[in-house]
Amino acid sequence: MPVEQNLNIVPFVSVENMMDIVLATGTETFLQELAAYVEEDFRRWELFDKVARIASHSRDGVIELMPASDGRLYAFKYVNGHPKNTRNGRQTVTAFGVLSDVDSGYPLLLSEMTILTALRTAATSAVAARYLAPKGAKTMALIGNGAQSEFQALAFKALLGIENLRLYDIDPSATARCRSNLSHLGLNIIGCRSAEEAVEGAQIITTATADKRNATILTDNMIGPGVHINAVGGDSPGKTELHRDILLRSSIFVEYPPQTRIEGEIQQLPGDSPITEFWKVVTGQATGRQDERQITLFDSVGFATEDFSALRYVYDKLRNGNGFERLDLVADPDEPRDLFGMLLRRKALTAHLNS
Repeated sequence: MPVEQNLNIVPFVSVENMMDIVLATGTETFLQELAAYVEEDFRRWELFDKVARIASHSRDGVIELMPASDGRLYAFKYVNGHPKNTRNGRQTVTAFGVLSDVDSGYPLLLSEMTILTALRTAATSAVAARYLAPKGAKTMALIGNGAQSEFQALAFKALLGIENLRLYDIDPSATARCRSNLSHLGLNIIGCRSAEEAVEGAQIITTATADKRNATILTDNMIGPGVHINAVGGDSPGKTELHRDILLRSSIFVEYPPQTRIEGEIQQLPGDSPITEFWKVVTGQATGRQDERQITLFDSVGFATEDFSALRYVYDKLRNGNGFERLDLVADPDEPRDLFGMLLRRKALTAHLNS
């Protein structure tokens, strides 16, 4: 992948740009293409410099930095998680990201990542489910119908062929909104009155709640044999969705153990509890679903390589077209060592223009 020729002019993908790119591509096509990048980078897992996200926790939320590099490109995402924000008309999660050239250290792309994170989370969930969910699954329960829900539904439709969606949220208006948004997109949708009702007949169960607490969205008696659980909402210390007994019955797959053991559902288990790293399933070094009665759990907390994949995908799309703005982000003096002289020349130019 060639580096931008004019490295001081950095492509910037605003929220409007991102929406236009997604709509021009088609949401389901975007998810399918993004999923291919995510899967490719799981196959390259051992090439990456990896670290658990750097988190600053407060009473009401968390602010995190998520870096990763494959030795050629470097990416990081800034992201927050503040469940109380919805009470003030704000998003629970907001994010932006940067993709850079390792050789020069120059940024290649600055992008919004609030929408892109929702898309990459859904794409990653669906990639995992292709390896872990029952073959031919057609029905998914989606518990927690917030900002992530429609993306999850469309990713599972596009990548796994899900046809039936069973929705539940403690806020009925969230379920109504999700149902309305998806009503013309080819899914059979049932709004449910409880989580217990939602999981009836579902081969895949996705939990995507936002409260920053140890919750029990699913209890042990709700989970029958053969189910795949896509646990998305438990993504920080003290924030879980599943009863511990479910974990003890499940084959558990994670992204990056040092991060997941702190933030995921498995924070409820001893530090030496058995888990499987998902990249090993993708590369054939470990087995995913083994039989029809196995309960599989993807303990998804979101990892930096997935953001790397998303930024790499968007950058590759933009290299072949428009859909972005340009920022004069990097200082570019005529003489690299004369940064102060650049200020002086700007001062002289401003004085001339004002004279």
